[in-house]
Amino acid sequence: MNKPKREIGQEILDGIAEIQAHNRGEKTLRTRRIAPSAPPAEIRARLKLSQHAFAGLLSVSVRTVQEWEQGRREPRGTAKSLLRIADQHPEIFLELR
Repeated sequence: MNKPKREIGQEILDGIAEIQAHNRGEKTLRTRRIAPSAPPAEIRARLKLSQHAFAGLLSVSVRTVQEWEQGRREPRGTAKSLLRIADQHPEIFLELR
């Protein structure tokens, strides 16, 4: 059975139109607030991992973990998302070892 071909360009344009309608107050979109994670050092301590093991699970360098824990850098992008998962669902990270 063949699936109908998607019109990606039209889907993008429809999405932009929805956002514009939302910005004008004409449409309500479902939104979600994402809670920030605990500090990396606190998450690592709860998981009972060394900096080296924690860095390996997050695919970052040990130096990056040290910078986060000493407050010289803030996690960004994917690392921030992985920290949120490690904070809210530590069992997932413990299964990865």
